[in-house]
Amino acid sequence: MAAGPKNLQNPLVELERLESLDSMEGIVHVEQSQPSRLYRYVPSGALLHAVYPGVLAALTIALASSWLSQHYGAPVMLFALLFGMAFHFLHEEGRCVAGIEFSSRTVLRVGVALLGARITAAQIESLGIVPVATVVVGVATTILVGILLSKRLGLGGTFGLLSGGAVAICGASAALAIASVLPHHKESERDTILTVVAVTALSTLAMILYPVFVTALKLDHAHAGIFLGGTIHDVAQVVGAGFMISPETGDVATYVKLLRVSMLLPVVFIIALVVARNASTAASRKAPLLPPFLLGFAALVALNSFGLLPKQSIEGATDVSRWCLITAIAALGMKTSFKDLVTVGWRPIGLMLAETAWIAILVLVSVEFFA
Repeated sequence: MAAGPKNLQNPLVELERLESLDSMEGIVHVEQSQPSRLYRYVPSGALLHAVYPGVLAALTIALASSWLSQHYGAPVMLFALLFGMAFHFLHEEGRCVAGIEFSSRTVLRVGVALLGARITAAQIESLGIVPVATVVVGVATTILVGILLSKRLGLGGTFGLLSGGAVAICGASAALAIASVLPHHKESERDTILTVVAVTALSTLAMILYPVFVTALKLDHAHAGIFLGGTIHDVAQVVGAGFMISPETGDVATYVKLLRVSMLLPVVFIIALVVARNASTAASRKAPLLPPFLLGFAALVALNSFGLLPKQSIEGATDVSRWCLITAIAALGMKTSFKDLVTVGWRPIGLMLAETAWIAILVLVSVEFFA
């Protein structure tokens, strides 16, 4: 019998790749099942077989959320998040897990990259140097505060470095990237899981509460975007919170957040150098490169700035981006489990609350007095 396509010689290879994705995807178990013969003739058939139930569930929630938003005038991102949380049981086990993970990561990043098609260099330049300075100072001081407070709480400086980096840069993804270059010890796995669970829950809370906060302060769209992009932990929640207020706020928030994401490479590189210098054996894993979605975002901004994107392409990219983001937020809601925080204990939660409050105060002062 003739051999099938190469990717189906071992159809579980693609599924194993799903379990190593750099978000909470690396922590949950993905249920595996053999694809039917039909998928042998489809590119990446095993991956498609694995993810379609979860993606379909997230897309269904996105459609329902969009319909309700249009009829009742409430933010579509908030509907998607809350409805997603109601279906959290789909993420606990079963065929939907892989697709939910795929939607909350890959679909999200496609949506964020496509946002670049509606932004130009002139819009970014109009914000000035303040967002860049705020991001650099915010990341550095939040990590420092995390290390100092963690030692005072008896959690150790390593946990403070891990949690501070997660809060300051990009949530769970930053936590896993930083953990990959830290010295391994018996509590390493536990510390990473605690950080991921807590920072994801806090980021979801921030997505719900911060838009109310900036509205109460009567910040304009640009200043609100700087605050949201400079404070909320994960990319998904930043996008959701920004577009709850307005498209302009969402654009600014996304730009500022991606500035924070770009800090991941130098931070991880510096940590790896310090570990290699101070430890008896150097860290063996390389620091990650800039995420492809960040490069895609920058490329589309450049193309749009030079007027190389036709109007139809911009409108199409905007529509696709919107649906990707709503679907990703629905998946994020399905992944959220606040009951997991009960197992964390008060000190790690208190530490990350303090780090979150620190960066929020710092960015708010910057917005109010320097922007």
